[in-house]
Amino acid sequence: MTAKIIDGEAIAKNIKQSIISEISDLKQRYGSVPKLVAIQVGENPASRVYVKNQQQSCTEVGIDYLLEQLPENITEQELVNCINKFNNDTKVTGIIIQMPLPQHINIKNVRMNISYKKDVEGITPASLGMLVYSETKPVTAPCTALAVIELLKSINIPLKGKETVVVGHSEIVGKPITLMLLSSLLESATTTVCHIATQNLSEHTKRAEILIVAVGKPGLIKGDMIKEGAVVIDVGINRVAIKDESGNPVIDDKTGKPKMKTVGDVVYEECVQKASYITPVPGGVGPVTTSILLRNTLQLWKNQIQG
Repeated sequence: MTAKIIDGEAIAKNIKQSIISEISDLKQRYGSVPKLVAIQVGENPASRVYVKNQQQSCTEVGIDYLLEQLPENITEQELVNCINKFNNDTKVTGIIIQMPLPQHINIKNVRMNISYKKDVEGITPASLGMLVYSETKPVTAPCTALAVIELLKSINIPLKGKETVVVGHSEIVGKPITLMLLSSLLESATTTVCHIATQNLSEHTKRAEILIVAVGKPGLIKGDMIKEGAVVIDVGINRVAIKDESGNPVIDDKTGKPKMKTVGDVVYEECVQKASYITPVPGGVGPVTTSILLRNTLQLWKNQIQG
């Protein structure tokens, strides 16, 4: 068996097209567009690339984007004051805190100060708490978790009763995914949560009809650890050295450093031979996550302008 590839790029494109259409219609009615503010503390090369991609994605769909650049030595209270400024700005739709933050700033304290009405990433305690109440849909939810659900929806496989294993229990990925899988009283998957310290991990993963891996450890899930015909969603994003046939790093002639590539937590070449569906890395969860961020921004804006 060779798995069918779940094309995250195509799914993301469809979501973006829907967003473009809806923003265009609402702009004609209300005379405004959504505005997303990204707050960045200090200079980080990786974050700079991410910000550039965010800005480009927002421009593509018609969302205004503002980068608020703050100095590295800013205090936690000064950052909170900045957040409150945008919380109170009626022209601002959503707020993002760019990671990483300097070590002297507590990210949990900072996130608690983002208004849930502007929590575009769905990561405040209020937004995450709403996931516990199955009957009450949160305003927004964590983008990566929503992306996983979107990918599962795209293959039209009912979740009801499905043996589902989530490997990873982070606050913004693993836990929210689990809560979403359990959100329906009658249609929920049968969900097991594992993590990097789970003993005999393969005993759990081999049972999974749906396997979702979100740990951040390359090569964690090998082909002999999955069930024949399983659906495999690989959330991991890891940078690893490209190696030659002898297992030695391939050196870049220009930089003198090893050439790098992006991989997930799953050994793709092995698992693609056993799974029924699988997401690639890159090109799977990542593009959909970005489009969900835009969709969350649109949803917050609709709540604000339509009451």
